[in-house]
Amino acid sequence: METVVMPKMSDMMTEGKILSWYKKPGDIVKKGEALAEVETEKVNIEIESYVSGVLLEIVIPAGNMAPVGEAIAYVGEPSEKKVVPAAKTAKQEAVAAAYMASTAASSSSGNSAKPAAPESLIPAEEPAGAARIKASPLARRLAEEYHINLADLRGTGPDGRIIRGDVEAAFAAQKSGVAQSALQAISAAGLIGEQDDILPLSNMRRVIARRLQESSQTAPHFYVTVTMEAGRMAALRAKLNAALEQKKDSLRISVNDIIVAAVAHNLAQHPEVNAYFLGDRIARKHDVHVGVAVALESGLIVPVVRNADKRSLSNLAREIRRLTDAARSNKLKPDEFSGGTFTVSNLGMLDVESFTAIINPPESAILAVGAVTATPVVENGAIVARDIMKMTLSSDHRAIDGAQAAYFMRDLKRLIETPDLLLL
Repeated sequence: METVVMPKMSDMMTEGKILSWYKKPGDIVKKGEALAEVETEKVNIEIESYVSGVLLEIVIPAGNMAPVGEAIAYVGEPSEKKVVPAAKTAKQEAVAAAYMASTAASSSSGNSAKPAAPESLIPAEEPAGAARIKASPLARRLAEEYHINLADLRGTGPDGRIIRGDVEAAFAAQKSGVAQSALQAISAAGLIGEQDDILPLSNMRRVIARRLQESSQTAPHFYVTVTMEAGRMAALRAKLNAALEQKKDSLRISVNDIIVAAVAHNLAQHPEVNAYFLGDRIARKHDVHVGVAVALESGLIVPVVRNADKRSLSNLAREIRRLTDAARSNKLKPDEFSGGTFTVSNLGMLDVESFTAIINPPESAILAVGAVTATPVVENGAIVARDIMKMTLSSDHRAIDGAQAAYFMRDLKRLIETPDLLLL
């Protein structure tokens, strides 16, 4: 019997929602065949079976959440019982060790799109006097850390077992007590009417809210804003697009493509900005992987252009277009929206002149790009119109000093105002 677990499909994924099962208990399953569709915090994915056999049991029904690593189904031979094995076999112990090793390896390499260890495979040591409460070891550790009484929880794992998600949900409920009280007070004051729409948070929106709140509260943000002349960038764009049209190439270079190219080139020269803050260490990343924020109806997703500094402008533009289309059609792969070292957020196309952005952890900086606007400026004592744009760098002051941020923006301004350097 093989355990199908909720896989870890992104950097910050802690749980997923089963949207639908493609198979029902008793159906034949082939290795590599899709079993279910899962909603993560960023995209919907299909979970495939790693073995051939029969779907013996569905542990997590459609519409329910499951923590990363938790058993969601069992696949095996028709003769096997449709229950969770009571004792762990040597094979299961080996699987658990493999999961733990892969998790450790992914943490050290920066690639966290591999499954985490299933809680059901971690050896359980029941503390004295707690035999009546079924809970995974991880759930017990978290309950102790969060000061939560396991006896007050209702387990959602197999056979009513309390799992990590149950403890985290209880902790979140404790933290939201003040907010809930405020909501009740607002309701009592008559500020919420019967016709108002009260919308539940989607999985994506919930993760966005949690991550950005954590970033805002834990990373001391500071901001550097620089005004840039964008006329030469627009001229280069027009020249390149004319050449592409003459070649009957459907690709068109956008302002954002040139900005991302300039950022990537600049990051290679400023490794102090291309960094992760790791508590007691700073990791200056050798590779330049630029995230490009894409707004979806359900929230914000950040596809990552890998090795952006090593790509030609046309190649980078094609990759941004491919990733953006995949994001909007919900077809991004996990490794296409994880592992970024820096993020560009551009609201210029929405006529936003300037704004500040919240850092996308574990990155140490994010660039907010405003619109290009015709602005009167003084040149040689005369007032002339120039295309001007503002960019603001948000930096984590724990990792980046003010002067380092200023040097980065100074050199980025130079690239934007002399963009032919990007073609060398």
